[in-house]
Amino acid sequence: MLREIRPAIVVLLALTLITGLAYPLAMTGIAEVVFPNQAQGSMIESNGKVVGSELIGQVFTSDKYFHGRPSATTAPDPNDSTKTVPAPYNAANSGGSNLGPSNKALVDRVQGDIDTLKKENSATPVPQDLVTTSASGLDPDISPEGALFQVPRVAKARNLPEDRVRQLVVDHTEGRLFGLLGEPRVNVLQLNLGLDQLGSG
Repeated sequence: MLREIRPAIVVLLALTLITGLAYPLAMTGIAEVVFPNQAQGSMIESNGKVVGSELIGQVFTSDKYFHGRPSATTAPDPNDSTKTVPAPYNAANSGGSNLGPSNKALVDRVQGDIDTLKKENSATPVPQDLVTTSASGLDPDISPEGALFQVPRVAKARNLPEDRVRQLVVDHTEGRLFGLLGEPRVNVLQLNLGLDQLGSG
């Protein structure tokens, strides 16, 4: 019987070593050589210091900065481990709220966000992505419309001409991948870093 089991054990161990160790290490090594920035998490540096990743959004609350999409990610409540508390862009707990369009909490939250945004810019319809969360809750990008909507607030807070801030948004807008895939987008962190380089008027 051991004679019949031994080949199965050898194959199991060999495949475990190949697919569980050798292959992942080889792919990681190749990625480090071919795509070094992406293999290290697509980190963004400013003045020699890592300030975030191109792949994960951050919370910006100051009027002097562009704001990203709402995030539905949560974290354990430090006071009661059976509950959760909002933790925007929590990469350890990626996910959406799973609330349906008829859920009162969702409707109230979206309406509240719309009312707040209309106070900032009543001349333009509120872009959808500024009041809806992404499926991951980590989306680092907003639509060009979402960024342009915020230009009057940011320009006023920084005492800059709106045209100058609007041009910054245009300069930071990325098109569709290969001209076909996805939608045009603006990375909020990179846009805000560009904004800091502009300074204030």
